[in-house]
Amino acid sequence: MMDKTNPEKAVKELTMLLMYLTRFNEGGRFESDLDMAWKGYDFGIINKLAEEDYIRQGSFRSKSVAITDKGMKLSRELLDKYNISDWK
Repeated sequence: MMDKTNPEKAVKELTMLLMYLTRFNEGGRFESDLDMAWKGYDFGIINKLAEEDYIRQGSFRSKSVAITDKGMKLSRELLDKYNISDWK
């Protein structure tokens, strides 16, 4: 039997996963070529993900975040954990 994930961890993981699955790239419009995601999630979770360097936030007025290489790696691991296919 698989151990259950506690709700706080699940919300953080699923938020990261949703940002990954809904990411977009505006081709160098910003200082880097990182994939971006909309910031329409719980700000406490967004802040935790930023503190752990999975995402980078712009200004507080910014409506999107950049997904770091570390965040991309975690997201791909979460796809496997939750048995979700990646985009082709």
